[in-house]
Amino acid sequence: MNGMVDGLGFFVVIILVVIVLALLSSCIRIVPQAHAVVVERLGAYLGTWEVGVHFKMPFIDRIAKRILLKEQVADFPPQPVITKDNVTMQIDTVVYFQITDAKLYAYGVDNPLMAIENLTATTLRNIIGDLELDQTLTSRETINAKMRASLDIATDPWGIKVNRVELKNIIPPAAIRDAMEKQMKAERERRESILRAEGEKKATILVAEGKKQSVILDAEAEKQAAILRAEAEREKMIQEAEGQAEAILKVQQANADSIRFIKEAGADAAVLQLKSLEAFARAADGKATKIIIPSDIQSVAGLVKSLVEVAADDTEK
Repeated sequence: MNGMVDGLGFFVVIILVVIVLALLSSCIRIVPQAHAVVVERLGAYLGTWEVGVHFKMPFIDRIAKRILLKEQVADFPPQPVITKDNVTMQIDTVVYFQITDAKLYAYGVDNPLMAIENLTATTLRNIIGDLELDQTLTSRETINAKMRASLDIATDPWGIKVNRVELKNIIPPAAIRDAMEKQMKAERERRESILRAEGEKKATILVAEGKKQSVILDAEAEKQAAILRAEAEREKMIQEAEGQAEAILKVQQANADSIRFIKEAGADAAVLQLKSLEAFARAADGKATKIIIPSDIQSVAGLVKSLVEVAADDTEK
């Protein structure tokens, strides 16, 4: 009997130890990095646990919400919006947000993601409603900046900070897309025509420039050839003149030498004048049309005649 009581007591002790260990383990909580835990005591907010080991009172404390503090991405489906010029299009957005206050996030709004989605849709409709179709397609950066500013202000009471908003896709109606494609095709064809015309224009200009350069080069070549011909003619004339001058100089030198030899031989004045006359005859060479003879030589003519007659008489004898 005592053995049964002792065994039952031991079993109860084991159960109590297990219960105590289970309670202790349930009261110990470890919060990992980039997480936060909102704790309530008897239904009221008690505090926010940061990274590390924390203990809670059993039965009266409870974990109300586990919150991720990393930057999160919410990709919302396309929303129908109407532009200022009454064009309906589909736009889907991507919102990058981060939880900065765990308490406000836990108690600020029910289902924060749905609230952000609805707020994004209404803000997008308000912004696009003030823009026309062309402005909507070309003003993504402006739309993104306006939406980020509006969402950041609206979500601040919820402990959420909106870091960035991006328009993922802008889908106009099919008719608008067809018109845009035709416009783009016409614009490409216009640019192609302009480029072709510019190419032909440049080619024509290059051909004209080539012809112009060819004419200029031909003229320069002809000019250089004429200059070279003139230079060659001038050189030839100079050489001929130098040759004639040298020839005359040699003739005069020979005459001078002849006269010097005659003087050295003792010839009289009449012989000298006769030699001078011969020199004038050689100078004329049958080509001169007019020869000026000094008066002194004219007086020698009679002497020459006399010499000729004497020579004739000697021949008859």
